[in-house]
Amino acid sequence: MRVLAIDPGERRLGLAISDPGGTMALPLEVIERTDWSADVEHLKRVIEEHGVTTIVVGRPLTVRGEVGPQAKVAARLAARLRRALNLPVVEVDERFSTAEAERALRHTGARSAERRRRRDAVAAAVILQLYLDRERRDEPLRGCGGGAMLAP
Repeated sequence: MRVLAIDPGERRLGLAISDPGGTMALPLEVIERTDWSADVEHLKRVIEEHGVTTIVVGRPLTVRGEVGPQAKVAARLAARLRRALNLPVVEVDERFSTAEAERALRHTGARSAERRRRRDAVAAAVILQLYLDRERRDEPLRGCGGGAMLAP
């Protein structure tokens, strides 16, 4: 089981991949978004190369756990990915993933430019690790607009 996580942004997509056993999340790459077709083709190559069976998309709820504009954009992306890639897509509440990624990168001593370059992939790894940990504990997913959603 290989799982691909996507931390969606307007300009970039952070990607992380699980190890083959589905226990550990590893930052993979950050791709600059160009257009939908190019983004999907890039994701298809990653999926084929790594044998991905499930996709996890970060959905940034508000601090109060409500669906705001960014969460709606992420939900639309997840729906489009389901149709384009014909794989299960799970949405995961990722409201604190970027802050956690920034803390982790600061802890490693990475310089500001390096942190900016890697932050989205590390945030995707944070999202993916949440998903993998919950899967191992067999915690149920809540319904979420055509897919499933994990809350923190």
